[in-house]
Amino acid sequence: MRVEGVHRRTITLSDDGWAVDIIDQTQLPWQLRVRRVDSLAAAAHAIRDMQVRGAPLIGALAAYGVCLALRVDASSAALERACAELAATRPTAINLGWALARMRAAVQAVGEVGGGGDGPARVAAAYACAAAICEDDVATCQAIGQHGAAIFEATWRAVGRNRPLRVLTHCNAGWLATVDHGTALAPVYLAHDRGLPLHVWVDETRPRNQGMLTAWELGQHGVPHTVVADNAGGHLLQRGQVDLVIVGTDRTCANGDVCNKIGTYLKALAARDAGVPFYVALPHSTIDWTMASGAEVPIEERSGRELREVVGRGDGGVMTHVTVVPEASAVANPAFDVTPARLITGLITERGVCEATESGLAGLYPERART
Repeated sequence: MRVEGVHRRTITLSDDGWAVDIIDQTQLPWQLRVRRVDSLAAAAHAIRDMQVRGAPLIGALAAYGVCLALRVDASSAALERACAELAATRPTAINLGWALARMRAAVQAVGEVGGGGDGPARVAAAYACAAAICEDDVATCQAIGQHGAAIFEATWRAVGRNRPLRVLTHCNAGWLATVDHGTALAPVYLAHDRGLPLHVWVDETRPRNQGMLTAWELGQHGVPHTVVADNAGGHLLQRGQVDLVIVGTDRTCANGDVCNKIGTYLKALAARDAGVPFYVALPHSTIDWTMASGAEVPIEERSGRELREVVGRGDGGVMTHVTVVPEASAVANPAFDVTPARLITGLITERGVCEATESGLAGLYPERART
């Protein structure tokens, strides 16, 4: 992704070759700050406090968190402790568990320290696996962009090609949520680069305001966009000002239900009522083949402080916390909701586009189909 005209990824190895550098997303869109993560505790903190966010990127940093833990202690007991600590940081995004399972298998294949394996070999295997997870994410997102851009092109032709394609998105499923390119925004960037005229409506996505990350990304890439309040989405759809809705997902169930940032379900309902196609873009690592439906997804309940306070840049450019909820009022802060498969026009994956059904997913991933 381009940032100030320079291509970069959201996570890279530090100059020392073992720590990792991440973009602290809690500082965006006000400032671009790179933080060095050099321990298991620092990786867990970065995930839990949303210095990194987005299901694929969480998985990538968790993988490197395992690497950092094994540098201190490469035993199987330390591996299990690291995986448990990282798994507990965010309960909803399945990519986290997927990445940890890959890391565990790669390290265990080397053998136990003192029992035919050795510490340096285990560490090397961990770093190789973490790098492979990152490269897989980049290639996957590129492929999602190709399949999604074809849908954008077809939709633009269908609406007459006499004006920009109008796209509504929710939360941030762009470059900042992945290692590079993004999921739901990958088709936006590719279509824009190919010259297809488009305009993106960007939901603010309260209470964390991840829509501002989307706006920052789109601005860096030169994509026309407008930020709107979350509650404006239904109005835009009702007035015929949206041609297509596209979002990401933190967990996709075997039946096609998707779990995404809170508020996604409302957009899907409004899109269905307005007759506007609603697409979900996802990598293979976001599919939970063990979960039959969205009713089983654990929904993360985050701190009420996120809802009570608004964070912004105050006088002198200083980040400021402003209280907006009466102290006597109770707050609830569910971070995700489930959009039923029946409301989804199609799932856009790295292997193509399918219906949001068990048979649709099985058609793209026959080797993973439930029996």
